[in-house]
Amino acid sequence: MELNDSIVVPIIISIVELAKGLGAPKKFSALIAVAAGILIGIFYLHPLDIKIGILEGMILGLSASGLYSGTKNTIEQIRNSRKSKC
Repeated sequence: MELNDSIVVPIIISIVELAKGLGAPKKFSALIAVAAGILIGIFYLHPLDIKIGILEGMILGLSASGLYSGTKNTIEQIRNSRKSKC
């Protein structure tokens, strides 16, 4: 069975939500997502190539934690605050 990368992200999000439900602090959500992504990458997606597993796992974990949208929102807020000062 081959697992598509787009399916792994919701799985990682579910793992993070489960960890938060079990008492993990919300501030560690991104760290849990990256760790879960790395573990999935190493042990499931690329068990024969650890380096690729780590890299792909980090990418998937960061994707699950919303790095892209968080960065985008931050940049928009900075731009808006600069516009309002002018």
